Amino acid sequence: MKKIQKWKSQFIIVALGQAVSMLGSHGVQFALIWWLAEKTSSPFMLGISGLVAYLPMSLFSPIAGIAADRYNRKFISIFSDMAMGITALIYAVLLYFFDLPVWTVCIMLCVRGIGSTFQQPAIQSIIPQLVPKDQLIKTNGWMQLLSSGSFLIGPVIGAVLYSLFPMSIVLMSDVAGAILASIALAIVKIPKLEKTENEEQHFVAEIKEGLQVFKEDKRLFYIVAAEALCMFFYAPLSSFYPLMTSDYFQLSAMHGSAVELSFAVGMMVASLLFSSVLKVERKIRVSFIGLFGMGSTSLICGVIPPTYVGWFFFAASCICLGASGNVHTIPLTAYIQETVAPEKMGRAFSVLTLISSVTMPIGLLFSSPIAEQVGVNVWFFISGLCMILLTSLVFIRYSVKTEASEKRYNEEKTN
Repeated sequence: MKKIQKWKSQFIIVALGQAVSMLGSHGVQFALIWWLAEKTSSPFMLGISGLVAYLPMSLFSPIAGIAADRYNRKFISIFSDMAMGITALIYAVLLYFFDLPVWTVCIMLCVRGIGSTFQQPAIQSIIPQLVPKDQLIKTNGWMQLLSSGSFLIGPVIGAVLYSLFPMSIVLMSDVAGAILASIALAIVKIPKLEKTENEEQHFVAEIKEGLQVFKEDKRLFYIVAAEALCMFFYAPLSSFYPLMTSDYFQLSAMHGSAVELSFAVGMMVASLLFSSVLKVERKIRVSFIGLFGMGSTSLICGVIPPTYVGWFFFAASCICLGASGNVHTIPLTAYIQETVAPEKMGRAFSVLTLISSVTMPIGLLFSSPIAEQVGVNVWFFISGLCMILLTSLVFIRYSVKTEASEKRYNEEKTN
């Protein structure tokens, strides 16, 4: 009983610390994006800001995964969090004393992108070291619930702070979040990861070994392939969200924060269900359903008329969009944590980070000029339609292959 209570208390400390950090990050992220949207009113400029934030992930994800598997995950997570906090502090001080041009925010976003690249696979790999395998769906549900709560409250805090204080003051909430998250993780004792004989193998060999995880598990390969194809269309939407409210619906920052809040409500509802009542057996199939839901909702957002009443439908659609995202992510994360060897887990998660970080800049380079010409609402429609088609095609292929594999297994078992 004491052992059970111990892992729960350790997990809660880590989860709450990460939630506080995300709370500050989401608030600052909302304020920065809204600041850019108000000053530039350009999908292209917002696309560039997203590009510089995600490009470092494309470059450093393989290194981050290997680092999470080879070195101290706790240290990597704390160092990354504090590096992002210090960057926000430096930019806040400079912004307070100097009238910096808008483009300088791209430098800070780039540094934050590097920090996040190293922090994500490290913290995701720490969780299965603390939590029993049979509790991973629930604990991932709780992690996503806290993340959703931060996503829910963060933009509201960001909008309030942005309306009351200069950006230099708003940035300090990110600094406070990084400090508290680092303290929380520092006091938790993480079980030592056993080293393997291959720990000193060549860098390229380690990257190939991480990719081999997905090649060997066909179920995992198909869902990750579907995610990669869909993220090319879906990832740019996060950069265009503020323009849907400010330009398409012609509404204020508070309305923008309400949209973010709606998205977070959907995430929280899905997270709460996974962490309490839902018991998922076929995790990969459920993850496919989440991708399909993301595409369907994006398509709906693209056809909503630019009226005040239409904005309420847009906000309601964002609830479904947030829920669908977690329906895709939570089962996929739990499946990886259950099936992938602990010493390879950092690299497995870094591949997922690499997918989003590669598809985001490529998608932005492709979508930004289109959105500039035809409007961000049209890109919502295009992305939704493409996601539905791609998810359906990959799922059909997945179903055929898995059914054939199960049939062969049953025949061999019978013989």
